[in-house]
Amino acid sequence: MRKMLILVILAVVLLPYASAETYRISGTVKFANGTPMTLDYVSVACPEDEIQCFQYRGVDVRTDANGYFTVVIDADRDEDDTEIYLSVKGENFTHIIDISAMENSSNNRVIQDIQLEQNPISGGIFAGVGCCILIFGLAFISVLFRTTRRLSTEEGRLEFMGIRRANELQCPKCGDIVYQHELVRHLMTVHDMPPVEAGELTGLVMRKTWQEEE
Repeated sequence: MRKMLILVILAVVLLPYASAETYRISGTVKFANGTPMTLDYVSVACPEDEIQCFQYRGVDVRTDANGYFTVVIDADRDEDDTEIYLSVKGENFTHIIDISAMENSSNNRVIQDIQLEQNPISGGIFAGVGCCILIFGLAFISVLFRTTRRLSTEEGRLEFMGIRRANELQCPKCGDIVYQHELVRHLMTVHDMPPVEAGELTGLVMRKTWQEEE
């Protein structure tokens, strides 16, 4: 008697699972302009008054590169004619579970194509992003070109290594071009000027150069 009771309980518990069938809904999702909705989700949603639908709510599947999808749920005969929604990008499309139609189909699935009322995101956004990438790319190439051209000169290579070429000044006595840091020594050795006078004259030449640059 005890074994019989256990078998009855197991039958009651497992009967719903044994009678449930794999129910497939397949189709293609397209936008209003006819282009397929690729790599996005088709979800199961429920009408407010359809209690039997709630067990399927939240099931979702992603479309492939051609907009094709297959939603798979477990449905039994008691849930035949249950109304569910196929929800895509905020739009709901009614589907009535029809197990007989699935069983009588050649590929064991119910076909329901989805035509959205909305169009895909405007290509202007992608065009704007593309323009920004193009501008940054051109700017990068320009900087790279200028840097390469600068490094082709000795002065540019020295600057790249952090060594800046010394400023050149014109000697006020003889007119020779002398590096700034060598002008004092030039005045002392070539023109026999005392160190103090050579320093003061160099200072005057440097101040004149700074004023001209400003």
